[in-house]
Amino acid sequence: MPSTRRAPPTGPESAASPGKRTLKKYPNRRLYDTRTSSYITLADVKRMVLAGEEFEVRDAKTADDLTRSILLQIILEEESGGVPMFSTPMLAQIIRFYGHAMQGVMGAMLEKNLQTFVEMQSQLVGGQAPVLQSMMTNYLEQSRAMFEKMQDQMGQAGVIFPGFPPIKR
Repeated sequence: MPSTRRAPPTGPESAASPGKRTLKKYPNRRLYDTRTSSYITLADVKRMVLAGEEFEVRDAKTADDLTRSILLQIILEEESGGVPMFSTPMLAQIIRFYGHAMQGVMGAMLEKNLQTFVEMQSQLVGGQAPVLQSMMTNYLEQSRAMFEKMQDQMGQAGVIFPGFPPIKR
């Protein structure tokens, strides 16, 4: 539940607006919701994500966008408690892609796969199990083919650029 303690509004974005919600992060690591004029927790931000609410997190002093950082914090908390979604080898492989020539391709592939999975999940909720089974088969085949193509491209890059780091299979 959001705290009822209020801070003074600062700037024009502190007024309630129908669009994207703005959260401010202060140096004391507290998050301030400019729409409700109250401090909130990461659990409150997680509820906003689950509700599909659009928001951005800005540094209160510099106005830098901290949205990704806050989302990563939520993921870290989720991964630390309960049953993690990502295995240790998977996280290690993701880290290996940072700074790699294929970093953008990997990010785009993960995003596309996640979007396809979300679409399939919505069809499952709609009770279209036979359609879902067919879609899942196609999804897995497309994912496998895309990953193999990416690995082949990376292997070719290793021949052209001898210093290009290999990807472990």
